[in-house]
Amino acid sequence: MNKKHLRALYVLTGLLSWTPKIWGLEAKQTSELVKLIDERQRNAGDYASTVFIDQKEKDGSTKAFEARVYRRDADDKWMILFTKPKAEAGKGYLRLEKNLFLYEPALGKWERQTERASIAGTNSRRDDFDESRLVDEYDATFVADEKLGKFAVHKLRLTAKAGVDVASPILDLWVDQESKNVLKRQESALSGKLLRTSYYPAWEKLYSPSKRADVFVPKEIRVFDEVEKGNTTTVVLRDVKLDALDANIFTKAWLESQSK
Repeated sequence: MNKKHLRALYVLTGLLSWTPKIWGLEAKQTSELVKLIDERQRNAGDYASTVFIDQKEKDGSTKAFEARVYRRDADDKWMILFTKPKAEAGKGYLRLEKNLFLYEPALGKWERQTERASIAGTNSRRDDFDESRLVDEYDATFVADEKLGKFAVHKLRLTAKAGVDVASPILDLWVDQESKNVLKRQESALSGKLLRTSYYPAWEKLYSPSKRADVFVPKEIRVFDEVEKGNTTTVVLRDVKLDALDANIFTKAWLESQSK
């Protein structure tokens, strides 16, 4: 064997014996990260905020809403009450015992909604405003370490657990490796068809008296409809309060009284 062939053999032997460094998250680390995402957003008490929802349609038309969001995470209760425009004032959604209802004050009627229902005909949905419960609803796997703009992120794939009613059976999350906040979220059907893409450009850290720890809440969500291309929704959350709320707020009677 000449020297040229011998050097080639050494190189090949070295390549075969070299074990590449594995990057990313193991299964346990992935599960812990998803659990942390839930934990950081859960208040363990009450939540209230003012939200502004701006919808832009692909035909150039727009519509805007102002509403109040109320949550009681300990009891899994949630409500959104519209205050503006005047034509929508008093309209609201109420989630009780895993059931979502819509109240139309003009009709004086309640209508049951699905988890996939849009809020006021926009690209936003109930889970955009509710607490994070990814661990309860999905199984997670690590996909890759990527760059999202200037951020180093973990990309995760979440698949809905059997028998759980969710808006989207498949979620892809891009989680900031440093802050552990979700920066991007894509929702897909079981077929793999992309339905929505959401971006979370800013988060706010607040101290929760009931939890006795900090919680993280999104300040803005930008939602892009991937089915009706060109339709976008911007959700801005302001005046977030984590103080205790009156228990009567989370009832059909209280919501009905707001339009009288």
